[in-house]
Amino acid sequence: MHTVSGGEVAGILVAVFWAILVSFLAVALVRLAQTLKATTKLVADVTDQAVPLLADASLAVRSAQTQIDRVDAIASDVQEVTSNASALSTTVASTFGGPLVKVAAFGYGVRRALGGRREDAPAREPRRTVIVGRTVPGARREKRNNSGKKA
Repeated sequence: MHTVSGGEVAGILVAVFWAILVSFLAVALVRLAQTLKATTKLVADVTDQAVPLLADASLAVRSAQTQIDRVDAIASDVQEVTSNASALSTTVASTFGGPLVKVAAFGYGVRRALGGRREDAPAREPRRTVIVGRTVPGARREKRNNSGKKA
């Protein structure tokens, strides 16, 4: 029989250690290869789905730009209509406003002149007028009104 020396035992231990280390490295490499395959498949799937999504997004952006252009055209048309309506209302006010006020004032004057004061209506209490911080009695005010014009 052969006796095993200390160097041989050490060599066997180193060989066993290296075998275990290589086994762990092999298992790690196999798992890394599986992970890389899964990652490659995932990237391919994402690419297959991303291309149509990007095409749809591009189409949506183009459609939105078209709608924005339409809204801009509508807004400019509304602004033009608003300015035209403003000009028209100014023209109508200047054309009909003065004569309508005169007709209304004339009608009020005619009613007041024809209506007079009814006898059954109670006479109103004369009002007091404030002029620059002082009160003018009603009698003086009516005297002033009667001297210049008929009420």
